[in-house]
Amino acid sequence: MATAAALRDEPAAQSAAPGDFPDIGDYALIGDCRTAALVSRFGAVEWMCVPNFSADAIFAAMLDRAAGHFTVRPTEPFEGSRRYIDDTNVLETTFRTAAGEVRLVDCMTLFPDAPGTELFPQHELLRKLEGVRGEVELEVSFAPRRRFGAKRLGFASRGRLGWQCTHCPFGAMLLSDVALEHERAEARLTGRVKVRQGETRWLSFVYDHYEALVVLPLGDAAQARLDHTLGWWRQWSARCTYEGPYRSEVVRSILALKLLTSSTSGATLAAPTTSLPEEQGGSRNWDYRFCWIRDSALVLHAFLSLGFVDEAHAFLEWLLHATRLTWQRFQVMYDLYGETKLDEKELAHLSGYRGARPVRIGNAAHDQLQLDIYGELMETIYQYVQAGGTLDDTECRMLCGVGHHVMKLWRRPDQGIWETRSAPRHHTFSKAMCWVTLDRLRRLAERFPMDVDPGLFERECEVIRAEIEEKGFDTRLDSYVAWYGGEEPDASLLLLARYGYAKPGEPRMQGTFEYIRATLVQDRLIKRYRPEHANDGVHGGENAFAPCSFWAVEYLANAGERERARHGFERLCTYANDVGLFGEEIEWTTHKPMGNFPQAFTHVSLISAAIALYERKTA
Repeated sequence: MATAAALRDEPAAQSAAPGDFPDIGDYALIGDCRTAALVSRFGAVEWMCVPNFSADAIFAAMLDRAAGHFTVRPTEPFEGSRRYIDDTNVLETTFRTAAGEVRLVDCMTLFPDAPGTELFPQHELLRKLEGVRGEVELEVSFAPRRRFGAKRLGFASRGRLGWQCTHCPFGAMLLSDVALEHERAEARLTGRVKVRQGETRWLSFVYDHYEALVVLPLGDAAQARLDHTLGWWRQWSARCTYEGPYRSEVVRSILALKLLTSSTSGATLAAPTTSLPEEQGGSRNWDYRFCWIRDSALVLHAFLSLGFVDEAHAFLEWLLHATRLTWQRFQVMYDLYGETKLDEKELAHLSGYRGARPVRIGNAAHDQLQLDIYGELMETIYQYVQAGGTLDDTECRMLCGVGHHVMKLWRRPDQGIWETRSAPRHHTFSKAMCWVTLDRLRRLAERFPMDVDPGLFERECEVIRAEIEEKGFDTRLDSYVAWYGGEEPDASLLLLARYGYAKPGEPRMQGTFEYIRATLVQDRLIKRYRPEHANDGVHGGENAFAPCSFWAVEYLANAGERERARHGFERLCTYANDVGLFGEEIEWTTHKPMGNFPQAFTHVSLISAAIALYERKTA
């Protein structure tokens, strides 16, 4: 059986003009589990927020070509290819020109955990140039900016220590084997160098927001840091216990998920970017540099199922900490450290990715009422307990409070899983997830000392189910519908089987699957809903929502249609970019990634679908 990676079309990268916007899929992610950077296939770092994922971007050229970059590229026309070095998040890009071939290795270094006398900066972006064949002339352009490109920086030469960034409240320095000059008019450092076969050059950008800046040596010391980073990633990925089909796709997805998980808080971001559009030139441009509760069940399932227990435990601890801060009503999302103030504003000085405006930071959906998040939270905790975790007395009291709150809340209309900015509705999926909340609490109360009557939750579950079956199912359509009294399809209803509300093979779920296929499928990809019919308060359309297609694969696998599921899974995997990363959405005509990139929700949905295929095979 061919692997999905073997089926993927991987054309060679062509030389692009520096002023052009690369495709979203032309980026790859590197990081140090505290922040991350996006590197284009043309050698340009065009997105990096410091000191953490949710902070201001110091490189933001992916949202405006003048908003900051760090580029290393041949001066002549070139073709190229790239890959992640096996089982790591270290990126290797090979440029080929008429005169020769050079290799660019990019990473954010990971430093030893053991205490010692050596000092390290908060972040290091390390770039290695290796001559492979002939001679290639490369140009370097280093143009960091403050506040998402709104403020230029200055530079001061510090001799052997490199170039210090000035006019900024933080410490930042570029040390380079390449001779650089200060172009004051453009507020950047530039240089050219010819790299011959067997030669090596280094560039090291270090950043520290709070402490004295540490500048690290190049040469053998830089190679040692690169080797340590490679070793750390290989040791981490070797802990993956998954031995099922499509292991390479699963490992790449869990490596992407690790890059989006903060080592300082345990939180997992939805994506490292903001305002990458869901359709070309559209206005559905949102900030995803936060942590959504609804992602939690799939995130924990991915970590636990693949053997990463420490990450699962850290994520759950963050989740319980964050939700305590808004007790008892939960927010839809929180920042890395559980903060709740995520006010949305527009950055008018940025042109947007290929003109897609507005560019937003913050997210106004954070204080919406979305009832499904209670079910995802409770499913996350239940999975953790099923895997051997325990709950203390404080956590048990907290969960009891959640149950009583949901019993009062579930009859209210809400904004639903898709965060529509229109009037609240009685969403069928939201009601079903309230059922999940009380069902899991009922089960937990049988195992832990909770001051609650499990029968009370069970009876309320019956009431919720009766209402859903009466008002959320349309007998004429033979399908569950998006909201009571409507006829709109909703791809999230595929998850009713995953969360145990219904069984995959029963008639009402089969009818729902067929209705979704008839109304939301285009070119064998699935929309999450029909925005043109939903009156969701936002202009413009969108492309196929990538997680939904993986949900359909998982549904088919669990319904016993394994071959159909397998073909669908392999086809979907060909829509990843050349290094195996997925965005939020898949463009209908080109099948290229769209939306914020890479997207955790898509990668955990891929993992969940692969596990379903494996479990059905071994059942």
